Amino acid sequence: MSSAGALYRPFDRLLKIEIAGRIFEVPENNSLLRALQYLAPEDVAMGRFCWNEDCQYCRVTYDLGEGTPSRTALACKVGAHEGMRIRELSLELRYCLRSLQLADPAK
Repeated sequence: MSSAGALYRPFDRLLKIEIAGRIFEVPENNSLLRALQYLAPEDVAMGRFCWNEDCQYCRVTYDLGEGTPSRTALACKVGAHEGMRIRELSLELRYCLRSLQLADPAK
């Protein structure tokens, strides 16, 4: 299945993750930031991300399913996992994912 070119690590299937209450499919074996780029390729590519932990613009809060602890991490460093639930996104990520029409966290 992996035909997305050299941008993504090889993958055979798509994982289901939840972002702000909506389910999306992203490639396995990739960092969360790369998986988010799969959903909004042009916008994430234009984001101010360093991809190496220096900028902190890709900070997310997530859990791995019902009953698991909430964690804060950088999307460039954490892998995408089946059932991952992203609860909070940095302002930069939220802007880059605006085409997904995610719910406003302030509401």
